Amino acid sequence: MSAPHPKTITGTAAGVPFTALPPTATSGPTPLIVTWHMLDAPRTDAAFAAALPMAGVPAWRVHLGMPMCGARMVDGRPDAAFELAREDAVTAFLAAFTHQAATEFPAALAALRDQLPVDHQPVSLLGASLGGAVALQVLAASEIPIRAVALVNPAVRIRSVVPLVEGLAGHPYRWTAESHRIADDLDFVARAADLAEVPPLLLVSGERDHPALRADAAALVEVLRRRSDQVQLVDVPNLAHPLADEPGLQPAPQLPAAKAVDDIATDWFRRLLTS
Repeated sequence: MSAPHPKTITGTAAGVPFTALPPTATSGPTPLIVTWHMLDAPRTDAAFAAALPMAGVPAWRVHLGMPMCGARMVDGRPDAAFELAREDAVTAFLAAFTHQAATEFPAALAALRDQLPVDHQPVSLLGASLGGAVALQVLAASEIPIRAVALVNPAVRIRSVVPLVEGLAGHPYRWTAESHRIADDLDFVARAADLAEVPPLLLVSGERDHPALRADAAALVEVLRRRSDQVQLVDVPNLAHPLADEPGLQPAPQLPAAKAVDDIATDWFRRLLTS
């Protein structure tokens, strides 16, 4: 591992790049929050750590890099990832990224616990945009105990995201039986009733986010509230989908809308982890 800044640790965990921020005060092992960033800005783990540092949470915040992002970009540019969207927006891009990030998480989590002074209590998750689909996929897999989940402008239904990436391909998406099946599997409103457990869940939705994503977020909250009274939906005025300015590859000053999200997530996690 390397430490480019006293309060930031960068490294890899089972091959997954990460940017880790320690709690301000430690006295032994502390809770762990793991995040997955957007494919919009901020689109790397380092940039996402700057946008949502959650500095007031008494926990390690470890921001994992999504496939083909950050240190895993080809030639240091996102072009190769976007080319996959042109190949097939569902099978080669959205689903491929979601499944790979979720599949590599258990080994990455074990490696993080070996490298960092974190406790072995259930881990908390945060995902934004497609990273939200990763967090929901990890939750739905029921392989790892989860303490809490926070979602920011999440991709709750992959089918709703497809029209948003059609511009990369330059033509309407050509659905197949296989891509319909995959999209059904990544519809977390439909799968919500099958979750083994519903941990405390916070969903932050920007009032200027894509209407389809906001509708899906509200639908997910409605379904989950039938299972749990610890599901919270917070609308953020003036928040569009991204949390940072383009290109979103490097850490940048926190935007006011991102600070609003950061404050909400910080207060929520702090209450949960100190109660």
